[in-house]
Amino acid sequence: MSPHQIAREKVEQAVEILREKNVDAWLTFVRETPLTRDPSLSLIVSPDLQLTWHSAFILSQRGDRIAIVGRFDKENIEAIGAYTEVQMYDAGIGQALVTTLLRLNPDSIAVNFSESDPAADGLTHGLWLTLLQALNDAPFAGRLISAEKIVNALRGRKTPTEIARITDAVADTEAIFDEVTAFLKPGQTEIEIAEFIHDRMKSRGLTTAWDIDYCPTLTAGPNSPVGHAAPGNSRTARGHLLQIDFGVNKNGYVSDMQRTWYFLAPGEAKPPADAQQAFEAVRGAILAGADSLYTGAPGWKVDMAARDYLMEAGYPEYMHATGHHIGQTVHDGATVLGPRWERYGQSVYGEVEADNVFTLELGAAVPGRGYVGLEEDLLVTPGAVEWLSHPQTELICV
Repeated sequence: MSPHQIAREKVEQAVEILREKNVDAWLTFVRETPLTRDPSLSLIVSPDLQLTWHSAFILSQRGDRIAIVGRFDKENIEAIGAYTEVQMYDAGIGQALVTTLLRLNPDSIAVNFSESDPAADGLTHGLWLTLLQALNDAPFAGRLISAEKIVNALRGRKTPTEIARITDAVADTEAIFDEVTAFLKPGQTEIEIAEFIHDRMKSRGLTTAWDIDYCPTLTAGPNSPVGHAAPGNSRTARGHLLQIDFGVNKNGYVSDMQRTWYFLAPGEAKPPADAQQAFEAVRGAILAGADSLYTGAPGWKVDMAARDYLMEAGYPEYMHATGHHIGQTVHDGATVLGPRWERYGQSVYGEVEADNVFTLELGAAVPGRGYVGLEEDLLVTPGAVEWLSHPQTELICV
């Protein structure tokens, strides 16, 4: 497969989204991408290609696919095969940009700013001022709108190639979890387990889904922090739980999953009632969220179904969203499956769409034993959800 296949697919998809949303044009305006990279470039250009000079990528609902770049980037952009017109400049981009927009004469121009979605907020304030200056003598400054709804749909609606890559990443993650199960024993530190996971990951030629120092995160026993802390010196022990949050990056797409183990105490043949009850409540809440994860559902309602289930089972409310998109990144923008809290802005009011890939994640503490946490990866289809991961159905006993 061509390394530029996804960019070609996403540019084609973007044109369709512009028609659907009735937006005349979408402009992605960038510079010095090694320092400040617009997240949309990874979709419509390449995750790795760097641009130094001011560059503009213009897509229109009538099918225009135009790139305006500095002289030394022209060949690289042409090689992608996604743009039917690639212009180059030397002294400055302003004239070429204005001339092109005058030719297209769009009534609305979506640009990458957003208050709620960081994936749609790639236009810096300095670039915004530069863009306004370039358009100063043209009738376009008043036509600029947020590209949030364009970027949300483009990031969220995975193409078949993207879905296949996420599925592959999930499969490798599950294989590594199986190896972890065979490796575990009482007395191991979180650091030792994380090093084993990194070794198995690297043997497959993979990288972590997020910062390697914090991927995986582990909660071993009742005194280890829950959340984003780096692996520490807490040790596994009989009668305790171990929870691991881990994902890999494979071919530019990621997984994000959690699994929980219980270390049997002497004389135990199965987990004790308190650990088992917590697991069943967490699993039930995940299933409640999955039942509410259908096309057209607002993100907050999916969250509410899972959150209410866990709380009605007698466990405290968790202080994070129930789920998020995955794709090229582990938090891939667009709709968040979260509560209507200030910090999530408008993102939880977005609607679930077909071909979205979400995580569902939540957990509950068990006093004296540790933390039960589960996280699954799911594809939304027009009729139902497809579990990309094999859901954990019981505590894994060591």
